[in-house]
Amino acid sequence: MKRLLTIALLTSMTAAVLLAAPGVAVAPKTYQVTGPVLTLTNDMIAVQKGTDRWEIARDGGTKVTGDLKAGAKVMIEYRMTATTITVQPPPAAKAKPAAPVKKGN
Repeated sequence: MKRLLTIALLTSMTAAVLLAAPGVAVAPKTYQVTGPVLTLTNDMIAVQKGTDRWEIARDGGTKVTGDLKAGAKVMIEYRMTATTITVQPPPAAKAKPAAPVKKGN
């Protein structure tokens, strides 16, 4: 009886782990950029980072804290997300050069 309970418990625990595993997702790494706002639209914000201009997309779900306007110094937290992925064919195999012909002496 004790063995049967142990098997049932292990089976239940294994099922719970397997059912919960697909729901666990690791969030992509977040990055930050800080600088003055150069340009601001409903779907993009551009900031100056050193000598570079950084344009970052934004949408209605972007959380904004404070008075966001051109010239304001901001800290933007963002994630990199792929928009398209194209798999390239493998490079063609290069032909090996012919071995030099040896002349007999």
